[in-house]
Amino acid sequence: MRTRRTFKSEFKAKIVLDCISGGKSVSEACREYQLSPVLVSKWRAEFIENSAIVFEKNHKGAENQSQIADLERLVGRLTLENDMLKKASSILHAPTRRNGK
Repeated sequence: MRTRRTFKSEFKAKIVLDCISGGKSVSEACREYQLSPVLVSKWRAEFIENSAIVFEKNHKGAENQSQIADLERLVGRLTLENDMLKKASSILHAPTRRNGK
């Protein structure tokens, strides 16, 4: 019985790009990497179907940058609040002076 293999996305992209660009035929790639032609055809169809995502505005990279900016703003705000609370705490816990001075 043959164990099921898993392939990284980089490997799949390399195989598909080799086949699409004409560097290798599907049958050559299948022989070289011991893959099923059905599997390579499936990867190729998925690659072509999802290729437009790279050019979308809400691409994952842009989404991550937005999230990073939001988190940086939150850290800044919390740092200011923390500093303010430290100052207030030091004023409240300062030793009291005689005659209210």
